[in-house]
Amino acid sequence: MNGFWRRLWALVRKEVRQLLRDPGNLGVGMGLPIILILLFGYGLSMDVRDAPVAVVLQDSSSASQELIAGLGGSPILHPVVVRSIAQAEQLLNAQQVDAIVQIPPDYAARAQAGQGSAQLIVNGVDANRARLVMGYVHTALSQAALRQLDRSGADPATLPGRIGQAGIEPRVWFNAANSSTWYLVPGLVVIIMTLVGAFLTALVMAREWERGTLESLFVTPVRPIEILLGKIIPYFGVGMVGLVLCMGAARWLFHVPVHGSLPILLGVSMLYLLVALGMGLVISSITRSQFLASQLALLL
Repeated sequence: MNGFWRRLWALVRKEVRQLLRDPGNLGVGMGLPIILILLFGYGLSMDVRDAPVAVVLQDSSSASQELIAGLGGSPILHPVVVRSIAQAEQLLNAQQVDAIVQIPPDYAARAQAGQGSAQLIVNGVDANRARLVMGYVHTALSQAALRQLDRSGADPATLPGRIGQAGIEPRVWFNAANSSTWYLVPGLVVIIMTLVGAFLTALVMAREWERGTLESLFVTPVRPIEILLGKIIPYFGVGMVGLVLCMGAARWLFHVPVHGSLPILLGVSMLYLLVALGMGLVISSITRSQFLASQLALLL
């Protein structure tokens, strides 16, 4: 047993030194996680902020003015009042606004009967942004219409309009801030551990096959299980460093709260990393070529 640990320690030291000497391995194992964290955290966002909306105001009543105030009261929407629908369409075609809200001339009269409605035109070039803008505009207009009904003393349930029969109080689970950063940054844990585990391990083992250094280990007293463990342990450590970087960046850079059991998260992550490392070893053992190993690892 003492010989097993001595040989394993020697193989692990050899692999760590080889890892530190190769700048490509360090770039994938250490540099790539940092780049992905900064890119996904700061450079990539699916949120909508300060969306300009053209408002075609054909009714100068107080009810119409309150609709515009409802749009301006949203922290996400930025209403721009224009004179005609042609001017609004020109702004939409130039991508200077994301949507058009057209308030008809008879809006005030129809609103008193509970049938007030406004036309919404959304730029659908970006489907995700169009869907979000449509939801924000609809929410802002609905809240403004409900305030009008509340002041008039009418019961929304008795009116034939399209106002909802019951109030809705939304609550978003697992992403209370409703921020795409809270969704993207924790997902980097899987991406980074997969890259370190499968891709990097497959390249390293394939490089050993191509250079013939792996065959030289077979004539030594080391056993196959010791060779496998000597390859897995260093890159397991690199993968855990990537996990710590992701968790630290999520908590202190992007303020993503960590709820639930942290030991369970670490345990599942370690198990996944071991599976990814094993997949990389299998790929390199089958292909024995860096090019084929890299392509197959990316596909899998």
